[in-house]
Amino acid sequence: MNNNLMFSSETDMWATPQGFFNQLNRVFRFETDVCALPENAKCPHYFTPEVDGLAQAWSGSCWMNPPYGRGIGNWVEKASISAKEDGATVVCLLPVRTDTKWWQNFCSKAETYFVPGRLKFGTATNSAPFPSAIVVFRPQVSDAFDV
Repeated sequence: MNNNLMFSSETDMWATPQGFFNQLNRVFRFETDVCALPENAKCPHYFTPEVDGLAQAWSGSCWMNPPYGRGIGNWVEKASISAKEDGATVVCLLPVRTDTKWWQNFCSKAETYFVPGRLKFGTATNSAPFPSAIVVFRPQVSDAFDV
């Protein structure tokens, strides 16, 4: 793998480390990878860019490691809406970007777990140049009373 490409702005696709995913999967038992490529899908059921995960209904227990480019806010918003309106649990691997609107509008209202250190994505030999967090969107008791 070309690490220079992977750690530059030339790509926004960061393959989830398998061991890291496995630990979360033991807890959440994911059914759908909502944002995947065939070569890095973490679940038997997954949405590719051609299928457009943003246009699909998300239900059950979902894994999301979205492209980290400008469209990331759309993915985070979809995760929040899917939990609140459709009852999905969406577990997201995200770069920590507390200064962005998408983080402030959605992640700050969800369960957030900061990943210690820096992850090594895919087959990279170097750690990512940014911190990561697991952000969990799931139905809340208070959602039952929203009118």
